[in-house]
Amino acid sequence: MIFEESKSEIDNIKDKHDLEERLISFAVLIVEIVESMPDSRAANHLSGQLLRSGTSPALNYGEAQSGESRRDFIHKIKIVLKELRESFICLKIIHRSKLYKTEEKILFALKESNELISIFVKSVETAQKNSL
Repeated sequence: MIFEESKSEIDNIKDKHDLEERLISFAVLIVEIVESMPDSRAANHLSGQLLRSGTSPALNYGEAQSGESRRDFIHKIKIVLKELRESFICLKIIHRSKLYKTEEKILFALKESNELISIFVKSVETAQKNSL
């Protein structure tokens, strides 16, 4: 099962603290969730929103690594954080509306997005402090 592989990858990555790989695994998990959602008006709307916000952090993190300045880096990391927060709220709506196939995936994605939000809040704080 792909979800079990993604969950296992994320657990292994947590040990390594490799944020890029962790964000990629999160994006893959989001794709799996979106692909398994029902075909309804609400699910289609939320799945489109989640697909954009849930895959964006990995892409923006890659851009941040090539930031032209510390200010540019901080700006891009803030975008990663913004997209993670949006994904978290979208996942909560999907969970409460029961627009999912496997609750375990949703709960895991909620937990992972919350952990990533915490990491990036600290990253922004540290980067801002170091830029003074």
